[in-house]
Amino acid sequence: MVRLAAAVGLIGAVALPGLVYAHGDVVPQPVDTTGLEKLGEKWRDSNPFRGNPRAIEIGASAFNQNCARCHGLGAVSGGIAPDLRYLEKGDAGDEWFKERVTNGSIRNGVTYMPKFGEALGQEALWSIRSWLETVHEE
Repeated sequence: MVRLAAAVGLIGAVALPGLVYAHGDVVPQPVDTTGLEKLGEKWRDSNPFRGNPRAIEIGASAFNQNCARCHGLGAVSGGIAPDLRYLEKGDAGDEWFKERVTNGSIRNGVTYMPKFGEALGQEALWSIRSWLETVHEE
């Protein structure tokens, strides 16, 4: 019985901190963008990888590693963060996407979304945007 209590306590001690810091404590996971054109330091205003099969493949994986935690698998949000399937396609959606991934979102001093621009770079982030357009819904 003592062993069972100790095991439950240990599991709780390991699992609980991950639950407590569920938002704003995101560590960006590196994305391998091999096979994509290097875009340089200056951010593009529109997605240069739109429709690029390699970018879409990279973007699907990068989304799962870096975005699905809040925006949901397949970009189907459970209500914590915006459902990105409804993000406008084309340049208009690119403008919002670029602003949000480079600046993040902070409301009333609370981080709702960290800045991902410098951490992941525009090749990875435009790849995610390319994939998002493949799951777009009206």
